[in-house]
Amino acid sequence: MKNNRFRKLALAGISLTLAGTLLAACSGGNETDDPNNRRTLRIGTMYGSSQDEQYFRQQYTDLFEFTHGNIDIEIVPAIDWTETQFEEQTPETQQPDPLEKVKEIMTGPNPVDVMILNDSSMLSTMVQENLLKPLDPLMKEDEIDTAEYVPAVIEGIKDLGDGQNLYALAPTYSPSALFYNKKMFSNLGITPPTNGMTWEELFNLARQLKTGEGQDATFGFTFNQWGYSNGYYDLTSFAAPLQLKMFDEKGETMTINTPQWKNVWTTYTDLFKDKVLPSQEDLVFEQPATDGPYRYNPYEQQPFFRGKVAMVIGSYSMISEIDTFNRNVDKFENMEALDWDVVSVPTFAEAPGISGYIYMNTLAAINSQAPNPDDAWEFVKFMNGKEWGKLRARSSYELPSLIEYAKPKEGMSYNMEAFTTTKPIPQQNLAVYSKLYQERPNLNLIDSLANTQYNKVVNGEMSVEEALAEFETKGNELLQKIKLTPTGPIEGVNDDVYGGGGGPILYDSATSAAVAVG
Repeated sequence: MKNNRFRKLALAGISLTLAGTLLAACSGGNETDDPNNRRTLRIGTMYGSSQDEQYFRQQYTDLFEFTHGNIDIEIVPAIDWTETQFEEQTPETQQPDPLEKVKEIMTGPNPVDVMILNDSSMLSTMVQENLLKPLDPLMKEDEIDTAEYVPAVIEGIKDLGDGQNLYALAPTYSPSALFYNKKMFSNLGITPPTNGMTWEELFNLARQLKTGEGQDATFGFTFNQWGYSNGYYDLTSFAAPLQLKMFDEKGETMTINTPQWKNVWTTYTDLFKDKVLPSQEDLVFEQPATDGPYRYNPYEQQPFFRGKVAMVIGSYSMISEIDTFNRNVDKFENMEALDWDVVSVPTFAEAPGISGYIYMNTLAAINSQAPNPDDAWEFVKFMNGKEWGKLRARSSYELPSLIEYAKPKEGMSYNMEAFTTTKPIPQQNLAVYSKLYQERPNLNLIDSLANTQYNKVVNGEMSVEEALAEFETKGNELLQKIKLTPTGPIEGVNDDVYGGGGGPILYDSATSAAVAVG
């Protein structure tokens, strides 16, 4: 009897041991097999190479992995260049749709946890399709105050989503400002620009600053550091906050011949006709002699540095350029140090506070289907936190989104508010047009035709009214041909379209402005 009892107890013990082993196996065996609780966080990127992740890791993940030793990062590009770079390309080749590729890695059998977007135009569509997890509850739970971030960044991200909630965070952003030469204003007794000006106020101010003729002429304003570029490109960047469209969402009917478009074209082209904006010929400078000693001067072709232009729109990186210039100005012949400051980029009265010159290139969002949502939030929180922000404060090209680190560069004093007050263009309906361009690459011909019509106005061949009316007629005809032949050569399209010059233009809210496409 005693032996039977012992045998039963032994069998019961073996059964309990086996049950414990099975339970451990079913629970993943974390306590026994992985005492460090190691896990993998999958981070999606729009573009990349599975063969070379070094840059992305250095920029975004190395510090996180160093401080979170039990988390391994896996980078998953939506479009892997190594898979497409050697494929045969023809005019009919359909390029991958970035939005659809992003959706694949977010909704597939092994979805990514975090999605890094460098095209903010996608945010609205992804929010509408419930692909992203709202961050507001997570920030509230961790007592993260949005007031610690630059308001324009927070409000801008909300506007890029659904207008109310945060579905992403941006650790840095790339703002621009209106740089101005204090001396040129004081010499003419004119009051300098201020924050919050409208474009109309800026152009009126620029008219007052135009002096002299020929080689002695000075100008009030240019849209970029070099003083001139493709005029149509600058026009679209200038007008981008108004969100005017050249054709309807079906890509079938032109919408260019309207009072709003007429006003934009008239305002802009009159600046050239009235010599408020300089032409390329106005900014020609005497080339240095090449038969003797020569010192490289990277500023000699930039009219703002030469004192030829009083105001210019410049990116945040221009501050470092000015600092370098002033430190070395004694080495540059016939140039003097700049006494300068900045104010916010002007905006339209119809769209106050909205600028086409502020870019958000790194939006971090959490996949609503993330297998590892807690670590995903830990990464997004860390990426947008103070440790990371402190490091990013050293950048010469971007500003940290945290107010604490959005300060003037060490040893310098300037109006920091100029870089923190304007927000990017809301782009809720951009996805529709992006998809149209994806499906019908020949829509780029409409943009080339626009450039052709613009040049007819600038060259005095047509009035704005005549150019837009002709653009409407030719554009409607071209849209129908593009509908039938979305890719490749189109029979009957002449040099007025193909020879327009300048690249095609498409509004892209990754930069929150109009940028050349293709």
